[in-house]
Amino acid sequence: MGVGPGDPDLLTVAAVRAIEAAATIAYPVAREGAEGMAAAVAGPWIDPGQRRLPLVFPMVAAAEPRRQAWQAAADRLAAEVAQGRSVVLLCEGDVSLFASSSYVLLALRDRHPALPVRLIPGISAVAAAAAAGAWPLALQQEGLLIRPTPEEPGQLEDLLAQAAAAGWVLALLKLGGRWPWVRPLLAERGLLADALFAQRVGWPDQRLCPAAEVPAAEVPYFSLLLIRQGWPAVLP
Repeated sequence: MGVGPGDPDLLTVAAVRAIEAAATIAYPVAREGAEGMAAAVAGPWIDPGQRRLPLVFPMVAAAEPRRQAWQAAADRLAAEVAQGRSVVLLCEGDVSLFASSSYVLLALRDRHPALPVRLIPGISAVAAAAAAGAWPLALQQEGLLIRPTPEEPGQLEDLLAQAAAAGWVLALLKLGGRWPWVRPLLAERGLLADALFAQRVGWPDQRLCPAAEVPAAEVPYFSLLLIRQGWPAVLP
């Protein structure tokens, strides 16, 4: 279930009810002993008496450790249910958008096909950033393209050209260390002033501002950009 990007008040009623009804609260962590961002977001709604089940999802590029982690998580969740416990798996943001829980869902379908599963959507960082910044995500016939930030300038140039030709608003996630070269590329095209930069949306140290105000230095992993290259013909 999605718990939103950072603000506990952005959990849906369905998410809060699912947490309250669960015997076991499972959540992803990057390493043993870590709390996990999703658990921190949902913390105000978790009762101290509920069983906690941290699931390690290593932040590595290699495929096999990640695959093993997803399969192990699916098996541990299934084991909880087999022991008669109701379980929720917390997921930061939305449960289906670039989410580790999506891989766990696929592993559950493969390894435990009879296990009943219910997905509860959450508010994505893209939607939360647009709302907090009073920044319309899409109007009239515009499209919205949500992508991880490309690895190379040439890939971003192609993406910007594609979005401009199609009339798409572009949301770039996982900005992080790419910002030092992304910023001058956008500056060359005159796109900085109207682009919205968002960092750690929903957290106490949230930052929202025009991208032009952010220096060309590395920014946190949980940063995103909303880029508009034009407006519909009919506006107020």
